[in-house]
Amino acid sequence: MILSIELILAVTVGFVMAWAVGANDVANAMASTVGSKTLTVRSAVITAAIFEALGAGLASGQVTNMIRYGIVDISIYAQHLDYFVIGMLSALMSAATWLIIATHHGLPVSTTHSIIGAVIGFGVVSMGSEHILWYSVWSILASWVATPLCAIVLAYVVFRCISYVVFSAESPIKQANWLVPLCMMLLVLIFSGVTIFQGLDTIGIQLLDWQKQVMIWALASVTYAVGWQYTNKMLKRTERLTREKQLNAVEKKFGILSIMTAASMAYAHGSNDVANAIGPVAAIVQVLHTGTLAEGATIPGWIVALGAGGIVLGLTMYGYKIMETVGTGITQLTPSRGFAAQFSTSAIIVIASGLGYPVSTTQTMVGAILGVGLARGMTALNRKTIRSIFISWLITLPAGAFFAGIYYMIISYFLR
Repeated sequence: MILSIELILAVTVGFVMAWAVGANDVANAMASTVGSKTLTVRSAVITAAIFEALGAGLASGQVTNMIRYGIVDISIYAQHLDYFVIGMLSALMSAATWLIIATHHGLPVSTTHSIIGAVIGFGVVSMGSEHILWYSVWSILASWVATPLCAIVLAYVVFRCISYVVFSAESPIKQANWLVPLCMMLLVLIFSGVTIFQGLDTIGIQLLDWQKQVMIWALASVTYAVGWQYTNKMLKRTERLTREKQLNAVEKKFGILSIMTAASMAYAHGSNDVANAIGPVAAIVQVLHTGTLAEGATIPGWIVALGAGGIVLGLTMYGYKIMETVGTGITQLTPSRGFAAQFSTSAIIVIASGLGYPVSTTQTMVGAILGVGLARGMTALNRKTIRSIFISWLITLPAGAFFAGIYYMIISYFLR
């Protein structure tokens, strides 16, 4: 059953898909930091490359399994494994095609929408719509509505709290002195929690739950202590400044925090969106090497590395185009606004990734930036850019399904 041409195609197209994911979705991880001028494009790309790879390697398994098994009833392909392999190849080629087209035009579309639409497309063409797991699809679609709404609400609340607690205070520096370390601690709690409870098992380190909890709280406590010491030193240097200068100093503090959230956001993106590239590849490799479609099979490390490498290369080569749209086109960002948007986005995505839901990084990040903009009033939003983004979202899923159907028929003609 092992056909080398199919394996070569799977690896090649999977890498191209990962490249396209990196090129398009890098904006969602780093755009607000660049838009607020906290990081340069070069620094943002380097930071994203490191943490994208970490997220892909340590926390991507749950979502990868959803892409492999949660969209189409794979049991129907037990006697037609060649249909399944061709279908997954078609899905990869379809999603990669649409992402490259969208990136060329500067549209931040959802890679998750693209690949799931493509999987639905090949399933309908190959076996019929009755074999699509529509209940699973509808739950995913519901999460696509819920996550941006949650992001809007959370980012709105986070930014309003920051504005009330810090920027409306008589002494913004004193308020920021305890709030910034607390935010740093919360970030570490969220991301170390997901990484330690999921990632350690992935790399073969077995610990009891209480040991993992001790590690998480120890990391969070150390982070708070270091953050408090840093902000306290800044407090002594700036507490006698005028209020206006204190506000500028506070924004610089949030700049440091924004870099942390940018790294966290890149980690979250890697943990969630690498599945869009390696899920179909893992399914194809499993069929070619074992001749089965059993769920729960281990994902080889080289496939995860393939996805991580492709994402890093894509964001390095082409990510700047989408970064311009999301970072500066929706609303004007400052370090504190960028932090509110990124914190909200990364928290929602990592939690969803841990639960196995392939949510859209694009939708969540745009929703969070909208929430920050709404906290300042409707006039702070660029409605033309928002309208273009929403239209591209509506097109993405049917475009993925359409291209997948076309590719399925073409590949079937040559390989079957």
